[in-house]
Amino acid sequence: MTRVAIYARYSHDLQRDASIEDQFRVCREQAKREDWRIVGTYKDAAISGSSVILRPGIQTLLQDAQRGEFDILLAEALDRISRDQADIANLFKHLRFANVQIVTLAEGQISELHVGLKGTMNALFLKDLAAKTHRGLRGRVEHGKSGGGIAYGYSVVKKFDQRGEPDRGDREITEHEAEIVRRIFKEFAAGDAPRTIAKRLNVEGVAGPQGAPWIDTAIRGHLKRGTGLVNNELYIGRLVWNRQRYLKDPSTGRRVARLNPESEWIITDVPNLRIVDDELWRAVKERQGEIAVQYANVTAAIRDAHSSNKLNQLRRPKAPVLSFVVAAAAPTHFVVRTAMFVQPTSRTALATTAGRSHGTPSRPAHLPASRTS
Repeated sequence: MTRVAIYARYSHDLQRDASIEDQFRVCREQAKREDWRIVGTYKDAAISGSSVILRPGIQTLLQDAQRGEFDILLAEALDRISRDQADIANLFKHLRFANVQIVTLAEGQISELHVGLKGTMNALFLKDLAAKTHRGLRGRVEHGKSGGGIAYGYSVVKKFDQRGEPDRGDREITEHEAEIVRRIFKEFAAGDAPRTIAKRLNVEGVAGPQGAPWIDTAIRGHLKRGTGLVNNELYIGRLVWNRQRYLKDPSTGRRVARLNPESEWIITDVPNLRIVDDELWRAVKERQGEIAVQYANVTAAIRDAHSSNKLNQLRRPKAPVLSFVVAAAAPTHFVVRTAMFVQPTSRTALATTAGRSHGTPSRPAHLPASRTS
């Protein structure tokens, strides 16, 4: 009997967990009609379809395919597996080498033609979706509404329009947090270091952004990127949006920030959201200028030292196959496994077993276990 593995994914936090089960259900029905035996199910929840690199479910699926654990990969549609052209082509190539066919309910058996055409269509869909989302967010920001996220010192205003639909994007000042914002600005302007301020707030039991403990980077942030509490111009009633954009690193699948030209920034005055007066804001900027001058020579010296040291220019080679360690039953025993497409980072490696739902992987017979001292 043909052995089949099922893969399901949904890509956004706002989608339901039931979406995974819905995909599993229709795939199980198809497998029953075809008289296929389901030997495993794999899933990735709330993870983008534009990269398979950071998806533990798809990584474990690839490992099992290489060990010959199933003959067919079944999914609802090709875009459930990936929307990235390069990733879907690479995945198709690896599965074909493992003698595994890809079958979807929407497209049937996947061939090179599907990979080329559907990969192009999915890539265009992602580009078009990003452009429409950006355009919609810009319109909201120009009307003084939030372009995403909520800064410390504010809360979301929940209201409805005339049709009863949620009217999103409005914020209001949370006064007890606003007092903390003013206090931080005053202490920073007076010469206190961000680390000292954060430590003092934590000792006093003052909750930080999203209820987390205060850390110095949450206060000082990055001056050019406008991150960090003392750099947030919303506190002076000035909403700045599109200061930076995010690009996905094709090697790691992670987003990397890139500064946009100042001419592309969208700036809207929102005086009702002002928390800090202009005098205090200028005092903080003057303090930041003093710090920049004070440490300019130190920063330059460190950069020169790093650039002159050839060891700092060396990097671990990037490889399409990662060997990593998975803990076995005993705490001191480990087993070597391989994962495709991943950079050699332990966080990703140790996460790759999380997406498999049909049992704990066993050690390949040809790889001996090693004991740590």
